[in-house]
Amino acid sequence: MSISEHNLSIIIVTIKSAQVIHQCIKSINNNNVPIIVVENSSDSNFTQALERKYKNIKCILSNENLGMGSGNNIGIKAAQTDYVFIINPDVVLDNSALDELLIASKSLPDFSILSPVSSNKNISNYGYFNSKKNNFENQKPFKVDWVDGCTMLLNKKKLNNEAYFDENFFMYLESTDLCIRATNNGGSIFVAPKAKMIHQGANTIDLKYKEEIEYSRNWHWIWSKFYFNKKHFGFFKATRQGILTCLSSILKSFLYLLINNKIKKKIYFNRASGFYNALVGKSSWYRPNLDD
Repeated sequence: MSISEHNLSIIIVTIKSAQVIHQCIKSINNNNVPIIVVENSSDSNFTQALERKYKNIKCILSNENLGMGSGNNIGIKAAQTDYVFIINPDVVLDNSALDELLIASKSLPDFSILSPVSSNKNISNYGYFNSKKNNFENQKPFKVDWVDGCTMLLNKKKLNNEAYFDENFFMYLESTDLCIRATNNGGSIFVAPKAKMIHQGANTIDLKYKEEIEYSRNWHWIWSKFYFNKKHFGFFKATRQGILTCLSSILKSFLYLLINNKIKKKIYFNRASGFYNALVGKSSWYRPNLDD
């Protein structure tokens, strides 16, 4: 089945995203495809304003910060289409990116996940678990092992009850985990070089939330690395890879305490805390304080 406006939905998971989402929506460059915005808070003012401004947008309030994976799962389940395009609110597509993605999909009827590529040559949004050479130069879609979760076109029927994103992840590695599970079940992951995007990332963070976001990122990066490695490679490998990072983080946290650098102290303390919580089997409970 080829993809058209009639069997495609777009999903955007947001939280404190008012300053970036309009540029993202504009870059989609299509007013006919339904867009589902999952707001990871109870901010009804934000969602009502979006629905008033854009006729093709439907908003869902999660009422709490569930993370990207869980938020996307809400959107995927709400979508009444066979295909969903996941896009972060801080992503800007090239003008023809969505069209190029749909064109590429016609030559890949059995794809599980298809992604645009980053316009920034210094930042890759796809990769391999072992060193391989791609055929990027001929501009045809090619197979990869994983793609970043900031932009993913998902074939729901091909994924077939993969549970989509593992909701144990709050942030980081949930998309890589999905790619591994899809591949293990016979699926294929592709990128379309003619479909380009820019992931603005940290450049879009409101300065008043910057420290809280940084604390959260460091905690979850270490937690997610341990959980990911444990899930796919076993407890002992996850522990062996994480223990040195944990010990180093404890030492650095202590040193920054001595010189009264509170921000760095907490960053490294959070890394150690993330490892400890993952090691003892606790959930990814840490949440940034984003209250105004």
